[in-house]
Amino acid sequence: MISPLTIQSIIDACRVEEVVGDFVSLKKRGVNYIGLCPFHNEKTPSFTVSPTKGIYKCFGCGKAGNSVNFIMDHEHYNYPEALRYLAQKYNIEIEEKELTPNELKQLNEREALLHITDFAQKFFTDNLFNSEEGKAIGLSYFKERGFYTDIIRKFQLGYSVEKFNDFSDAAIKAGYNSEYLVKSGISIKNDEGVIYDRFRARVIFPIHNLSGKVIGFTARILSSDKSKAKYVNSPESEIYNKSKTLYGIFFAKNSIVANDMCYLVEGNTDVISLYQAGVENVVASSGTSLTADQIKLIKRFTRNITILYDGDAAGIKASLRGVDMILEEGLNVKIVLFPDGDDPDSFAKKNSPTELTKYIKDNSSDFIKFKVKLLYSENANDPLKKASLIKEIVNTISLIPDSITRSIYIKECSKLMEVQEQLLINEINKILYKNINKQNSFEIQPSIETIPEEEIKLDTEEISFEPQERYIIELLLNFGNINSNIDDFDDEGNPIEINKPTYKVIIEILNENNIEFTTPVYSKFIDEFNKIISENIVPDEKYFAYHNDKDISALAIEIYTSKYSISKNWKDLHKINIPSYSDEDSDKLINGIKGSIISLKIKIIEKKKNNISNYIKEANSKGNMDDVILLTQEFLKNMEDYKRLNIELGRIITK
Repeated sequence: MISPLTIQSIIDACRVEEVVGDFVSLKKRGVNYIGLCPFHNEKTPSFTVSPTKGIYKCFGCGKAGNSVNFIMDHEHYNYPEALRYLAQKYNIEIEEKELTPNELKQLNEREALLHITDFAQKFFTDNLFNSEEGKAIGLSYFKERGFYTDIIRKFQLGYSVEKFNDFSDAAIKAGYNSEYLVKSGISIKNDEGVIYDRFRARVIFPIHNLSGKVIGFTARILSSDKSKAKYVNSPESEIYNKSKTLYGIFFAKNSIVANDMCYLVEGNTDVISLYQAGVENVVASSGTSLTADQIKLIKRFTRNITILYDGDAAGIKASLRGVDMILEEGLNVKIVLFPDGDDPDSFAKKNSPTELTKYIKDNSSDFIKFKVKLLYSENANDPLKKASLIKEIVNTISLIPDSITRSIYIKECSKLMEVQEQLLINEINKILYKNINKQNSFEIQPSIETIPEEEIKLDTEEISFEPQERYIIELLLNFGNINSNIDDFDDEGNPIEINKPTYKVIIEILNENNIEFTTPVYSKFIDEFNKIISENIVPDEKYFAYHNDKDISALAIEIYTSKYSISKNWKDLHKINIPSYSDEDSDKLINGIKGSIISLKIKIIEKKKNNISNYIKEANSKGNMDDVILLTQEFLKNMEDYKRLNIELGRIITK
């Protein structure tokens, strides 16, 4: 259990632009930051972060929240896990007690798997540095690869000993559920029900998610036994999806943002070697074909990718589909080809960090030049093969969503391939037109028949107070802390002017007029303000954005992140005039508050009038004339109040 004082310390320390910035590439725009939303696929940034309010909002998918909400939604953490993550980020100490075996069993599946992978990583790393087998085999291997001890510890590398169930026995003894051990993929259960280790006699490469949690492992065998797979990976699980994960992304993300570039390699050791050589903005697809989800993961941090290939031409040709996918996502892609016999790992070891970065810079080539250089020499003398190559490159260019970028590559392709530019444009237009037709093909829906007038039912009795109540809440949140001058009287009845926060003025006016909100969340909000006033709490913007009541927090964030100007319907339809206010507009603000509350009172009276009219009709139909007279008097009284309040707002009532 985390104490309320610690929770408040965490919330006070959080800077939402820093928290979100660990996962999304943000750019300053005015007082806010914008970036591509991490919760849905978009090409134009609609994700806004407000440092002053401590909140974020995506105007594309509607996701919004504070720093804690972001970690919960993005990392699928529960509330305590998100708080612990933020506490660790801001070096806030939380006293944690070790989970008992009984408590471990009560964890849900995702929590349990994350606890298991964390335990496994520490177990394998301890084996590497402290067991005889680990030091003799695993640590020696990493040292031979040229990895420094600090890099080995940073990437949390480890070793699994050859013993049949070394890890599994230790985990069960520590209280971990055997069912979850199997679900994590680190342990296997055979037909006899015996649980044993998946990664026996292998060096271990932990795979981290964006927040640094271990979610899976890659294990490499060191023996020359051809009957065993060289690499074994964690199977898919609740926490690990290979196609959505990039090896090294946790360590690389900040450097990717800082350099506005991501280097993409194939293997884990390539990542570690380049990182050790000072190239920290590097990730690996871990020996699998590049996926759309992996590209989108990179896209959160940069639009620029450079693929680092080794000298194996056959492997490069097989990987060119990845280039097409990168272009299709609207990213810029360059390619670096290392000399024959070298991969990023070996080249980094042979050369100094300066020579490595210079080679990458000098040999970066755009995909057109690279593809032509790779394939053209083989096909230049064969007209049919040359035509096929041109079509292949044209298909690739057609995938680029930006028309200006496409036109630049068309010109370049025209020069390199010695083909008329207009011919290439025509071919690309054919492809684009064909794709558009595919995307827009749909079955024409039948027209909707007109509903007969006699079937139309209008509910004229139900009057909603929601717009007026909403506006008062917006005044409270947006202008509540502006001080206002209020006319009042002292104890002797002399007129005086009192300066007080606007939120107190609003609540006092509501209470004086005995107005109760009917919309549940707004009513809850007003109750919270009454509580604040009674406890002498001064609410800042974070108070409601980080409120422990989810409804209140969500409403505050929604209002704080309102993107669009209020529709004229608020004035024409709901009879609410929307002025703008500043600290210097105290009188104007108070008049706006009074006007908004009068508008709500008018709505309440309208509903009363409607109800009384119905009661009069009912009483009249039953012949209860005494009731009709009393109800009519009540109706006329409400009508007078209705006219008076409208006159106060400057409205003319003609009937």
